[in-house]
Amino acid sequence: MSRTQTSPQRGAATVEFALVAVAFLTVIFGIIEMGRLFYLWNTVQEVTRRAAREAVVRYVWDAPAIQRYAVFQPGTTGDVKLPAAGEISNLAVSIRYLNNVDASGAGVVADPLPADPVDNITACVSKLPGCINFVEASVCTMQNGACTPVQYVPLFDMWPFSLFAVDIPGSTVVMPAESLGLL
Repeated sequence: MSRTQTSPQRGAATVEFALVAVAFLTVIFGIIEMGRLFYLWNTVQEVTRRAAREAVVRYVWDAPAIQRYAVFQPGTTGDVKLPAAGEISNLAVSIRYLNNVDASGAGVVADPLPADPVDNITACVSKLPGCINFVEASVCTMQNGACTPVQYVPLFDMWPFSLFAVDIPGSTVVMPAESLGLL
C-alpha cells in the first residue's frame, strides 16, 4: 500500500466528535437550564418578601416603585425585569392592601383606600372598611382577574428544552401594615 492512497477511516474522528458534541452540549445546556430554573424558583420567594416589606413602610401611591424595587431594579421607570429571569417583571408583582384576613386566610381588600397614611390611621381607629391592616404581595400573572403562576421560559429555545414548560410556584406574603409612609 502506498502512502498516497487514502484510508477508509479518514473523517471518522470528525463524525465521532459531532455525535459526542451533540450529547455533551445537550447535557451542558440542560445543566444551565436547571440552574436557571432553581434560581428563578428561589428568587420568586425573595421578590415577594421584598415587595411586602417595602409595601408596609411606603404608601399606596408608591406601588410602582415598590414593584420595581422588588425585582431588584430600584430607581428605574417603566417595565423592568428580574436580572437573568425575564419571566418576572415588575408587572408580575401584585400588591393588595387588606382590611382583614378571614379564618380561611383569604384577604378582605380595604375599600376605599385612604388618601394618605394619616387618613389610614383615622380609618383604623374608627373601624372603617377602608383601613389598611395588612399588605399582601404575590408574584403572578393577572388573567381575567385571577392570579395565575408565571410560566418558566427556557433560555435555549430548541428541542428538547422547548418541551420544558413549568409553572413557577406562586409565592404570597402577608404582613401587618406598619407606618405606610407616615413619618
